[in-house]
Amino acid sequence: MAVVSGGTTLIDNGALDPAVPSGDLILISTQTASASASISFTSGIDSTYDSYVFKLINIHPATDNTDFFFNLSTDSGSNYNVTKTTTFFNASHNESDTSTNLNYSSGSDLAQSTSDQRLFGLGADADQNASGELQLFNPSSPTFVKHFIFRGNDCDPGNFSIDRFVAGYGNTNSPVNAIIFRFAGGVNIDDGIIKMYGVG
Repeated sequence: MAVVSGGTTLIDNGALDPAVPSGDLILISTQTASASASISFTSGIDSTYDSYVFKLINIHPATDNTDFFFNLSTDSGSNYNVTKTTTFFNASHNESDTSTNLNYSSGSDLAQSTSDQRLFGLGADADQNASGELQLFNPSSPTFVKHFIFRGNDCDPGNFSIDRFVAGYGNTNSPVNAIIFRFAGGVNIDDGIIKMYGVG
């Protein structure tokens, strides 16, 4: 065996020692939208993993100029109303190369609110969609708040590429065991895939 920088152990053939955690993503569930009111995961979020990753792929709304949100639950999805404090900023650039921007979005953050947290603002042209990744940390902790980090990109109604950065925490010491993704105002998710992974 050999030890490399940081103390990682390699077995003789150069492979990682199987006793060392590798941080692999373990696929737990996949949901595909088709004119769906929402996508929710009400099982599989538990103490098995220290963090969970949700990959949002080609999310497309049924209605133009609508926002996409998420929220958390501590009662397996009976209510999505976890109190949250969050931050939100984005960088943008339009297709005609006439406008760029980097700004904090004070209208999209939350301060001790149970409201849904905004992730995207989307257009509904045939080719417009959004993709991104949300990571939820230690949702089963009976002690600590539940941190999350989101990074994604969308094509908005004005044909801007908008790089979204959202982070915050669910201010609860109850275990979080469900999550919901949905558009504002009951707009359907016309198309899209969301995959849930545990971080091994």
